[in-house]
Amino acid sequence: MAYFVLPGRGKRVYRLAIARRIVDSTARGPRDRSPAGHARRRTRVLRRAMRPSRRFQIGLGPWLRALPTRLPDPALTAALSKLEPHVRVAYVLRYVEGMPRYAVHDQLVELRVREPWPVIRAAEAAVVPAPRRGEEFEPALLRPVRNRSLLPVATAAALTVALAGALVMTERSAPREAPSALRVVTAAPDAWTRGARTLDVWPARGDLAGDRAFTRRAAAAWAAAPADRRASGGTAQLLFAGRLGGAPLAVLRSGGRLARYTGGRLDVVTAGTGASAPIALGGGHYLLAPWDTVPESLTGRRLAVSGGVTGPVRPESGCGRGPLFHLGSRTFGDLGAPRAAVLTYHSPAYRPGGPGRPARLGPAARDLWDRVACATPRQERPVAEAMAFEFWSGRLPHGGRSASWACTRLTYADAGTAAAATLLAAEDRATGPCDADRPVSGTWWRAPSGRSYYVAAAGRGLVPHADGVRRTTTRKRLLVAKGTPGSRVTLTAR
Repeated sequence: MAYFVLPGRGKRVYRLAIARRIVDSTARGPRDRSPAGHARRRTRVLRRAMRPSRRFQIGLGPWLRALPTRLPDPALTAALSKLEPHVRVAYVLRYVEGMPRYAVHDQLVELRVREPWPVIRAAEAAVVPAPRRGEEFEPALLRPVRNRSLLPVATAAALTVALAGALVMTERSAPREAPSALRVVTAAPDAWTRGARTLDVWPARGDLAGDRAFTRRAAAAWAAAPADRRASGGTAQLLFAGRLGGAPLAVLRSGGRLARYTGGRLDVVTAGTGASAPIALGGGHYLLAPWDTVPESLTGRRLAVSGGVTGPVRPESGCGRGPLFHLGSRTFGDLGAPRAAVLTYHSPAYRPGGPGRPARLGPAARDLWDRVACATPRQERPVAEAMAFEFWSGRLPHGGRSASWACTRLTYADAGTAAAATLLAAEDRATGPCDADRPVSGTWWRAPSGRSYYVAAAGRGLVPHADGVRRTTTRKRLLVAKGTPGSRVTLTAR
């Protein structure tokens, strides 16, 4: 990744040596192998590769001597060198690393790109030859190169030992236990037909489910993970082992945690124990519950399924989050979490307390969810169900266009909930927390004339009231007021 992001100048050997040095410079100190730690290190690598310091070109000897015999094909490098740095980063993340659009967007935000979406669209429009996947290097050959004298390291180690010895005299530490082996278990293929439908009865799917050597490597990697990411107990349930996009992938489960093992890398996420929520395998593929009916696209077309795994399916929204497919009477969507969530919708005519059974999203509901999902932050916590209540729709005042207000309530796998409001207008914006039973929300808004107003709306049967503004008018549940933009406003609904 660092090699392709570097500016396209100089010989390949020097370019690759500098890329190795940049990566090595982020590997010092204790390694945080959590997904968050990996993301932070990736951000550091990208920042240094986009605009490499001249100091990385001094003393390259150790890295030049450590280069592999085969160098990357120069065709991709030459094409990428013609792109702007941020566009080059977006292209590498999207097509070399295979990250979804929303993840590329979030990474560009971390790199302080002001307008990520135009950058992503420019990367997608770039004409660049496909990278040669066969020329990736084995991780074992890419260990950090030592380039410093051992004297400072030895001195520091001696001082550390002396200090540790002094501490041992006053405090006795607990012995460190080596990680025990993790036993892989699988459910019987027909276990789900004989009892309660839980995640425990999901059989192992995939063409590598019988490859014990591969599943043992995955289990060993999880057993060696840090204690806070390790499997609970001495067993892990195998849910999937197969090839996706040509790469072997294993998915193991222990309690509410999922471990994904591919290419020698292990990712552990909290995914909950919901019985029917599809599991994201990557590349738009989802592992379905064994009892689920054949999924259908959002237009009603049957989706291809092989061994319980859907063909590639992605949201139609521009951010990579949103509705995915129908399963029976439910519509599942991607909110950036490890498992798909059931998406539901209430129109402005809905009254809280009415029937709220999940139903397939219609065209209007899907259009709203495409926008709401993009305005909802990516969810690291597993979401079981997400409801979008469009509690007001109309035209904003003083020349404003048609808009709507939605209150989105997320129900997490651990039964916790959170709700936030979104104003869907010419520019969608989050407007703070909301109560899905008594929805009301407000925000400062700039009219086409350039003047700022405080606007607020409430659900049916409610009238918004605001303190901290002046010259308030309310019509059709829409409050419009003047005041000082950014000042504190207390909003209620009666």
